[in-house]
Amino acid sequence: MKRAAANLTLFASLSLLAACGSGGNDPEAQDTSVPEAIAGMQAGPAQAEQGQHLGTPNKDRVVTLGVLNKRNNLTQDVVMKPGESKRLGNLVVKVATCEKTLPWEHPEEQGAFVQVFVEERANADEKLAWHKVFSGWLFKNSPGLNVVEHPVYDVWVKKCAMSFPGEDSSPAATASSRSAANAAGSASTSAPASSEGETD
Repeated sequence: MKRAAANLTLFASLSLLAACGSGGNDPEAQDTSVPEAIAGMQAGPAQAEQGQHLGTPNKDRVVTLGVLNKRNNLTQDVVMKPGESKRLGNLVVKVATCEKTLPWEHPEEQGAFVQVFVEERANADEKLAWHKVFSGWLFKNSPGLNVVEHPVYDVWVKKCAMSFPGEDSSPAATASSRSAANAAGSASTSAPASSEGETD
């Protein structure tokens, strides 16, 4: 009798477990396609054109953005090239270009021209629609200059990967620091020494 009751309890437990797995409540696939109305828009063409005069061509630069969803406190990195758009749920981010200061310029700065779109209702009576919530430059070391003001999303620049001609050898950096010293009141009037064998 006890064995029959134990078998019945085991069978009931197995039936419940089987029912849990066959509920058909698979998570829905998230739509990551960028809406056509947004994909067709050019993000800052003037900024993209202006940013191609020095260093890595605009199409070869790589931007890393940080994105925070304030509802669930989840942060993720989004890596993009200029001209690309990426969708994260009801958020779309577009990048036109990115820039960073020349190696010998101080203070150092990196920035990107970004547009942010959110699918939301303007008020309770309207249907969901895509709204542009930000368009402009975001700066890594000066985030307060321009911010994405939205109750749910925050977007910021983490990195602009690009380089300049001669950045590794940096003779211009040496020349620039020497010029800065002279401008700051150095009394030296002798001809500048050869850069060979100099150390900083």
